[in-house]
Amino acid sequence: MAGVTSPTLTTDAPQAQVDAARAALADETGVGEWLGRTVEAAGDDPADGTVSTHYFRAQKPGYVGWQWSVTLAVLDGAAPTVDEVVLLPGVEAITAPAWVPYRDRIQPGDLSPGDLLPVSDEDPRLVPTYSFGDDDLSPDARAQVKQVAADLGLGRVRTLGPEGLDQTAERWWSGQGGPGSPLAQSAPHPCSSCGFLVRLSGTLSLSFGVCANRDANDDGRVVAFGHGCGAHSEVRLARRHEPQPLPEPVVDDLTPELLESF
Repeated sequence: MAGVTSPTLTTDAPQAQVDAARAALADETGVGEWLGRTVEAAGDDPADGTVSTHYFRAQKPGYVGWQWSVTLAVLDGAAPTVDEVVLLPGVEAITAPAWVPYRDRIQPGDLSPGDLLPVSDEDPRLVPTYSFGDDDLSPDARAQVKQVAADLGLGRVRTLGPEGLDQTAERWWSGQGGPGSPLAQSAPHPCSSCGFLVRLSGTLSLSFGVCANRDANDDGRVVAFGHGCGAHSEVRLARRHEPQPLPEPVVDDLTPELLESF
């Protein structure tokens, strides 16, 4: 929820204009006291006319901090003309947060089976793997090129470009699989020396791999070489941390006859 900045109001206004503005709200409910006005436009000579907006406190249920706004035009000394009537949020009003497009609201884990999330053709993270030649090809012609490329084994239509690779590296590095996570800070050794690290290919292989330790929190996840956890392949317990050996078992040979002999 966010507040709204209200215009600076002045309280010097002809009473006739205030009355005309209030009369324009005669059919509205919850109209409170007059708060002031702002002059939108005025000629060099006040007799030439002015355009001003008058504000009244709104007393409608659910509209705390809102204001009725009435814009009047006064020309050549004639009676005020109502230009606009609207209900606006004031500085103390509770308003909805700024709208965020659906595509930007999606977070990892939000997609369910069957959900589709299209990627724009102009996504800056991706670059073409091969060229279609003429950019003016029809959709059917482009589909044929894709089919031929698949038959020839050219692979994917698009792949990560430099911008996409940089964004991915930054996201992985600063995430839970990076060297700055609490788990990594308390780890005895980094992932770069762990036998369970499976290396990636391409430029990301210089800094990242995939954890293959079924006992680790990050099993199956991308981790930075500087990441780490307590399930490192070379972790050894100190003697004081090892479980204490159990004492020799004691055989209970007490019988009822032996008990009566005491």
